[in-house]
Amino acid sequence: MLEMLTGQRALDPNRPNGQLSLADRAKPYLADRRKLAHIMDARFEGQYNSKQAFQAAQLTLNCLAGEPRSRPSMKEVVETLEQIESTKSQAREPRGGGGSSPSRDRAHGGRGGNGRLSPSGVSRANGHATKAAAR
Repeated sequence: MLEMLTGQRALDPNRPNGQLSLADRAKPYLADRRKLAHIMDARFEGQYNSKQAFQAAQLTLNCLAGEPRSRPSMKEVVETLEQIESTKSQAREPRGGGGSSPSRDRAHGGRGGNGRLSPSGVSRANGHATKAAAR
């Protein structure tokens, strides 16, 4: 998730000593809504919802907890990502109903919300993954 937010590799031997770990460098930025924009992938070109980006950053920070028992389960991660995605979809639905719902569109392989579905079923916006795919 951190790699998706930042567009950087988690471990990069080409970085200077003391900066090899993206997680160590990013933690202070993930915890502060105002600092988060400094580490967001420049390829997003600012085209993301800052509230949802901060929610994803908070989830990422929880996943980076030092104590393994403090980290969320994959089920919790997926549920949180779905909640973030659903708030985005709800904000974009036209008032008064009508039309098709983003979740129904996704189920039928169409567009959902403002994103595209990749062949793997991961929702993408502006060419960037918005949901974590299991590796």
